[in-house]
Amino acid sequence: MERRFTLRGGANSVTGNSIRKAPTMTRTLLCFGDSNTHGSPPIVTRGVYERFDTATRWPRVAAQALGADWDLVEEGLPGRTAQFDDPVMGAHINGQIGLRLALQSHGPIDVMTLMLGTNDIKTRFAPTPGRVTAGIAGLLDIALGDEMQTRHGGFRVLVICPPPVLEQGPIAGEFIGSREVSLALPPLYEALARARGCGFLDAGQVIEVSPVDGIHYEPAAHHALGAAVAKAVAGLV
Repeated sequence: MERRFTLRGGANSVTGNSIRKAPTMTRTLLCFGDSNTHGSPPIVTRGVYERFDTATRWPRVAAQALGADWDLVEEGLPGRTAQFDDPVMGAHINGQIGLRLALQSHGPIDVMTLMLGTNDIKTRFAPTPGRVTAGIAGLLDIALGDEMQTRHGGFRVLVICPPPVLEQGPIAGEFIGSREVSLALPPLYEALARARGCGFLDAGQVIEVSPVDGIHYEPAAHHALGAAVAKAVAGLV
């Protein structure tokens, strides 16, 4: 038997498994991604954990630009893929696991940004543009499915294609042949986003990766991307 419940308080009411959002409630942005959503700076020394501060990370920049009536949930995990269990970093790196956890841990959300694929083009995953895009499609299946949409009372998705990588720096050995794949992704991501009724942003038209490691973003890029994401998110609501 399905358990029915009702919670009331503040601007939200919850009935059954879905949350009804009052028109005047604060909106919530969930940013789901990898180390570039987490705020990892360009890698100089492997194995050293660092993170940009809250004034620098692009999700925080986007939230500030959107205004005080937006809350932010940062769900960036270094190494996260869209679809693969990583033999080096672990099964928890698979975004299909992380996305379900994120959408069941937070809410209600109004917009989710999805920026993954950089780790999927690692050499050990034998990447092709179509295979990487298929991983994003699988995540959209989860986010746009009845279960999650009902749980949150409906939310929009902004698909962000990461900028092309450079095969240089201290982790270049993990990305042999990856630049060619990354260059082919934007039109595939865009076609997928349009077909699924999602917003789309090609981050490669806004920023470039750092030449230090060819993967991560410098502070100026975080600020530029945050501003672009805020504009795209505002256009979805």
